[in-house]
Amino acid sequence: MPELPDIEVYLHALRQRIVGQRLTRLRLLNPFVLRTVEPSPGEFADSQVLALRRLGKRIVIEFEQQRFAVIHLMIAGRLRWLIPGRAPPKKLALAAFEFPSGTLVLTEAGSKRRAMLQLYIGEAALSAIDPGGLELTSLTLAQFAERLTGQSHTLKRALTDPRLFSGIGNAYSDEILHRARLSPLQLTSNLDAAEIESLYVATRAVLSEWTDRLLAECGDGFPDKVTAFRPQMAVHGRYGQPCPVCAAPVQRVVHASNEFNYCARCQTGGRLLADRAMSRLLHDSWPKHLDELG
Repeated sequence: MPELPDIEVYLHALRQRIVGQRLTRLRLLNPFVLRTVEPSPGEFADSQVLALRRLGKRIVIEFEQQRFAVIHLMIAGRLRWLIPGRAPPKKLALAAFEFPSGTLVLTEAGSKRRAMLQLYIGEAALSAIDPGGLELTSLTLAQFAERLTGQSHTLKRALTDPRLFSGIGNAYSDEILHRARLSPLQLTSNLDAAEIESLYVATRAVLSEWTDRLLAECGDGFPDKVTAFRPQMAVHGRYGQPCPVCAAPVQRVVHASNEFNYCARCQTGGRLLADRAMSRLLHDSWPKHLDELG
């Protein structure tokens, strides 16, 4: 799922292309993509784009008269920018925003249709879908600590809860926790002041560094390789590969269809976290410590 750095790159590219432009037509290429009833797509025709913003992991396009188009990419949704006259890909395209300068297309790979488009009128309607997560870029250490420790959760869950913090998902939470040298399963209620500060610094640094990196890679182009798996990442998606800090093999925990990655040496004192799939299979043979892996 595209997270804060990826969404910011999309916004950067779109601001150059559609702010100030008038929408010629909003075309639904799959009827299930639209998850609201009013206003209708036709009401957005000939409206000028005034601004773009991020709402958690959603992209908000603001039009005249307080009309908003909200795009939630979910897991496999992506955006494409097509030059005038080029047709959207038939199998992948869900919606097309047609402008004189080109067409913004919402696509989704796979058979599951989770990506969505929502249309609203008024700031109040937009605020109603805001999950309430705090923005890390404008957060003080005290505010971060208060929100983090308000309830007892694992660090992994707390960082990825959109009601607590804005824009963080599975990929960047792995990177943040590795940078802070904290276990994904450590409880927020068990953190001391130094660990909270380390997590605060790591969270802001990782998101800032990756946003800057992706913006530099994209330049003035349109992002066409948005992915949660990047070779420069420290642990996410790198199961079995060496940790860039200590060279120990990166570990994973699988739960249902999800997986998170961590370094046992850097983050858990060498202790291997229970993997529900493998530990149930191996029972007593499941290693408990990194040294037992041989």
